[in-house]
Amino acid sequence: MGFFDQLKKGLNKTRENLTGKIEKLIIGYADIDEDLLEELEETLIMADVGIKTTETLMEAVRRGIRKKEIRTPEDLRPFLQKQIAEILNRGEDATREAGEGPTVLLVIGVNGAGKTTTIGKLSAYYKHQGKSVMLAAADTFRAAAIDQLEVWGQRTGAQVIRHEEGSDPASVAFDAVRAAKARHIDMLIIDTAGRLQTKSNLMQELEKINRVIGREIPGAPHETLLVLDATTGQNAISQAELFTKAAPISGVVLTKLDGTAKGGVVIGIKNQLAMPVKWIGVGEGVEDLRPFSAEDFAKALFQ
Repeated sequence: MGFFDQLKKGLNKTRENLTGKIEKLIIGYADIDEDLLEELEETLIMADVGIKTTETLMEAVRRGIRKKEIRTPEDLRPFLQKQIAEILNRGEDATREAGEGPTVLLVIGVNGAGKTTTIGKLSAYYKHQGKSVMLAAADTFRAAAIDQLEVWGQRTGAQVIRHEEGSDPASVAFDAVRAAKARHIDMLIIDTAGRLQTKSNLMQELEKINRVIGREIPGAPHETLLVLDATTGQNAISQAELFTKAAPISGVVLTKLDGTAKGGVVIGIKNQLAMPVKWIGVGEGVEDLRPFSAEDFAKALFQ
């Protein structure tokens, strides 16, 4: 199965919850009236597009009605598809890479979002592209995270830099950057602690890691990626808001899009947070994490 077909399959529940319900709604009305618009608003909210983004879309719909761009209920579907595609297309979603030397990706996110697994899949993706990959186990607060990263290193043929549990995360990052430079590694992916209980502690830790990395490789980290679990819907947006206050996030990795009816959260993240979605995961397999394509996502959502 090609990735687009996998994406389409992964968005089945979201499509049923969003575009499927819009279809049924349109069939039930001969004319556009307030009842139809109220039901449309409710459908968007239930698909976890988010209240703010739903308000934006509903304002656009009402404007479209006034301007006669929407004359019948059937006109709503292509109109909404266009509006959603425009939201998804905002900003630059491509992952930034270094012109020369190692590209450094710093990966953050709460435990349970699939952070370490995402790093393993990123490693597999870049190895498949013929790049050399190194993983740094800077989530030193959990022995399981270090061991899990080691397993992914073995699976994908990536080198792993690790210290003992409880070590200083910045010292792991420092050793990894030094090793990546010395061994002419293309991609260095750094795992960090998955907690957000105290924003100040997290901020201090990430600032220290950033300082250490930046001293060794100017312009690094090239990406700070926040891993979010799509199945948590609006909670993912709340997490993203909290993390942006604690760290300079450059993009989002959205995992577990397969099997969730809450894939509308992608639209909310792009609109509400103006944050690029860099990668999406649509399955359990190693190759089921791919760079985000707004065009493909919109197409898969509305097909």
